[in-house]
Amino acid sequence: MRRLIPRRLIPRRLIPVLAGAALLAIAAATLVSRSDAEPATAVPPPARDEANTTATSETAVLAGGCFWGVQGVFQHVDGVTSAVSGYAGGNAATAHYDIVGSGVTGHAESVRVTFDPHRISYGHILQIYFSVAHDPTELNRQGPDSGTQYRSTIFPGTKEQADIANAYIAQLNQAHIFSAPVVTTIETGREFYPAEAYHQDFLTRHPTNPYIVYNDLPKIKELQRLFPDLYRADPVLVAATQ
Repeated sequence: MRRLIPRRLIPRRLIPVLAGAALLAIAAATLVSRSDAEPATAVPPPARDEANTTATSETAVLAGGCFWGVQGVFQHVDGVTSAVSGYAGGNAATAHYDIVGSGVTGHAESVRVTFDPHRISYGHILQIYFSVAHDPTELNRQGPDSGTQYRSTIFPGTKEQADIANAYIAQLNQAHIFSAPVVTTIETGREFYPAEAYHQDFLTRHPTNPYIVYNDLPKIKELQRLFPDLYRADPVLVAATQ
C-alpha cells in the first residue's frame, strides 16, 4: 500500500505551535520529493453506479482523514460544483473543531461534495475518494493524524448511495486492489455540519504550510496523473460561492 508521506512528520495540530526558524528547519529536514514518494493506487471504477438521473445536482459526504486535503482534491475535480469541509457522525452541539479533536464526539472530519451527476457520477466520485483522496486501509488514522475523527467513512444521503458504496468496497476487497482490506465504514442518517471559515479552502490559501506540502499537494498531482480527464487546474472554492 502506498504511503504518500512518512509517518515521522508532525501531526497537523502541532503545526500552529511551531513558527519561524524552527518550522523552516523541520520543513527542510523532512521534505520528501514526489519522485521518492510512492504513487496513489489506481482502482477500477465501480461495477455498480447510479442509474440515469434527471437531477442536476447531487451531494456526497466523505471522510478520509484531515479535511484540508480531501476538500482540496475534490475542488480540483471537473463536475464538482462545491466542496465544503465539515463534520459528520455526531450532533450539532459538538460540531466544533476543538471539540471534535478530542475524538469522543462521534464526528469525523468530512467533506460535502456537491456535483453535477451528468458530468461525473457518484461512482466516479468514490473512485477518486478511494484512489487519491486518502488511504482506505487505515483504521482511525491517516498519515500522521490518528483518532476516530480521522476515520475512513462514507455518509450516504440515499439508499442507492449506500448500496453503491457497499458494493464498491466489496468489489475492491474481492479484487485485492490494496495490500490490506478496505476498512471504510458506511454511516447512514448522519447530518453534515460545515466547519469553521478558517478551515475552508485551506489547501489553496496555505500552499506552503508544511502539512499541506507533505500530505496534500501530492494528492493533487496524483489526481492529475490518474484522472487527467477529470482534473481541473482552477479549484472551485468555497469563498467564490458564498
